[in-house]
Amino acid sequence: MKIGIVGTGMVGSAAGYAMALLGVGTEIVLVDANPALARAQAQDIAHATPFATTVAVRAGDYADLKNAAVVIIAAGVSQKPGESRLALLERNVEVFRSVIAGVMKAAPEAILLIATNPLDVMTFAAQRISGLPVERVIGSGTILDTARLRSLLGDHLGIAPNSVHAYVLGEHGDSEVPVWSSAMAGSVPIVSFAEQIGRPLDAAARTQIADQVRGAAYTIIEGKGATWYGIGAGLARIVRSITDDERTVLSVSMVTGEIEGVRDVALSLPRVIGREGVVATLMPDLDAGERAALKHSAEVISGFSTKLRF
Repeated sequence: MKIGIVGTGMVGSAAGYAMALLGVGTEIVLVDANPALARAQAQDIAHATPFATTVAVRAGDYADLKNAAVVIIAAGVSQKPGESRLALLERNVEVFRSVIAGVMKAAPEAILLIATNPLDVMTFAAQRISGLPVERVIGSGTILDTARLRSLLGDHLGIAPNSVHAYVLGEHGDSEVPVWSSAMAGSVPIVSFAEQIGRPLDAAARTQIADQVRGAAYTIIEGKGATWYGIGAGLARIVRSITDDERTVLSVSMVTGEIEGVRDVALSLPRVIGREGVVATLMPDLDAGERAALKHSAEVISGFSTKLRF
């Protein structure tokens, strides 16, 4: 099954590398405004496949995306000194107009997977520009934030992160919402689990962990300039759930008709992901504080989305 990646910088190439090593899909096509970069990334990734899988990796142009099942869009422009966030968004919308036109001409049946920041607003823009059903335009959303939360909780509790069932909802950004009220370790509420093993998860501990999740990207950016490995793996995980029709529950972004009174906003909720895209959306049990925080997060995203021109 063919997978396309448009934008082969650090995020796009990391996603391609992760998929190649994990054996996601059968062919990966890299497309970039700089064809030499796409060729170099494709060759470098292809040279790793003899150690792992038989996925074919090559560079191409939009026409080579024909029959792609999923196309990851990791293209975008960087913020200029003194440029407002809205001005940056408007420039990225123009980039998306060109990119999505090329993708849709070659692969109109593809599911779009958005990886460009600000993630939720760009997911909204991609859906509006493409005109695709909302379930076929997916943002990577809080899949990485959720992974960070589970990792930190696993460290705190001394258990494997995959035994932690907890989600981060809302914006992939500063207003994200870690959900504690329905978090579980195994089949036990996470606060109760922590008490039983003598590692309390009180309000101070929860706040510290939430701050670490929220600040992880800033810490990484300070040290090396950008993040790419974590989100590359997250994108590979989403693509595998689509191509293999796994029906996995993942925290991803999608344009949602209404959430806590905010209409037509792209944000992350637990969603069932399969071959047709988002198969179902789930709403965890939230306490009053979490509901208020989720509403605030939706309002933050909507405040930018509604200012964009399509």
